[in-house]
Amino acid sequence: MTTDDLVEIQQLLARYAVTITRGDIDGLLTVFTPDGTYSAFGDTYPLAEFPALVAAAPKGLFLTGTPVIEESDNGTAKGTQPLCFVDHATHDMRIGYYDDTYLRTPDGWRLRTRAMTFIRRSGAHDSGRPHAFGRPAV
Repeated sequence: MTTDDLVEIQQLLARYAVTITRGDIDGLLTVFTPDGTYSAFGDTYPLAEFPALVAAAPKGLFLTGTPVIEESDNGTAKGTQPLCFVDHATHDMRIGYYDDTYLRTPDGWRLRTRAMTFIRRSGAHDSGRPHAFGRPAV
């Protein structure tokens, strides 16, 4: 993996944090592959459900740290990125990390999967309680 690849993935992840903080769902969707998924709250959500999931979630500031990125093979990579979310209304924080997979596409690196793990005051690491998000009927 080249330095250019690392910088491109870091910029991709910065774009994720900035677009979700600003509520720019269209921009947020561009950081994922079309078959991308987001996992949290005991479930995995396809990209088509991501706008409704984000709309149902608290709003605030997504502060992310520098990711650790490991090249896999054939234009893929995986990484872990720390997160601190600050709720805009209460300034309550949630901390944890994302475990990601990345894919090099004709448009550059994109997130293929992003899985959230929360770190609790007890020290436990988990994916959270089921979200108050109603999935559309299939």
